[in-house]
Amino acid sequence: MKPVDDGKNQIRVRKPKWLKKSLPHGPQYGRMKNLISSSHLATVCQEAQCPNQFECFSKGTATFMILGERCTRNCGFCAVSHQPLSLPDPGEPARVGEAVAALKLKFAVITSVTRDDLDDGGASHFVKTIDAIREQAPATRVEILIPDLQGNWDALAAILAAGPDVLNHNLETVARLYPRVRPDARYRRSLDLLRTAKSINPAIPTKSGLMVGLGETVAELRVAFADLLEHGCDILTVGQYLQPSRRHLEVERFVPPGEFEQLEAEARAMGFKGVACAPTVRSSFEAGKLYDTVMSVLKQSVV
Repeated sequence: MKPVDDGKNQIRVRKPKWLKKSLPHGPQYGRMKNLISSSHLATVCQEAQCPNQFECFSKGTATFMILGERCTRNCGFCAVSHQPLSLPDPGEPARVGEAVAALKLKFAVITSVTRDDLDDGGASHFVKTIDAIREQAPATRVEILIPDLQGNWDALAAILAAGPDVLNHNLETVARLYPRVRPDARYRRSLDLLRTAKSINPAIPTKSGLMVGLGETVAELRVAFADLLEHGCDILTVGQYLQPSRRHLEVERFVPPGEFEQLEAEARAMGFKGVACAPTVRSSFEAGKLYDTVMSVLKQSVV
């Protein structure tokens, strides 16, 4: 599916009607945007121009990106910069906590760029951010979306000890496509992270996400679903990949809504406790709602 270069390194692709969504607007969105900007924080919602951000903001959910805006990896789908890195900002955790409290968020998602240059992959910064939110907004649920930490399970244990409500790590794509889509990552290492997290603290729900439209087959997706379940994943999200710029991987196919519905039905039948599959679904889409669904299922299983 060939994109059209607009001369500014951006692309124009004729998207199907099911992917067209109004950009966010309204007083609540403006208030949140201004407060986040004045706090000198980055949100994935705005950085990626996510079409769901107004919906999430209106439901009291936002996704903050910590550890800077530059990544040590070069994934073929990601628009994050790979310029020279800076040290983590020691004041960032407190600012995130203050923003979460000021916005009165019910559910906060904390993610980051990948920082392979740091001994612990940035784990200590995640811990400080969770602690700051707990101090400033103790009623807010916290989901963390973490990189693979290069297999440093001691760093993972430190993050889990801080008590996040959900541990999220995205598989992103099927095993065959890893060399092209995620050349610096390892399919099995990501699965091992989820299984290790569950073994360290079985009470914390684990979550992962996949993109479609990169050339994967339905059979390969089913294998990925099964692998995630085998490694203790509770929550699954699946959404359409969209090309950020002409330098990134092209969209091989726009998957229609009916196929997403079928994938969701199959995932639920396989045993995932919470599932969100749709063209505009992103990793943090309706994060609070999925958390509530999973906790309800877990409580029923105990009874």
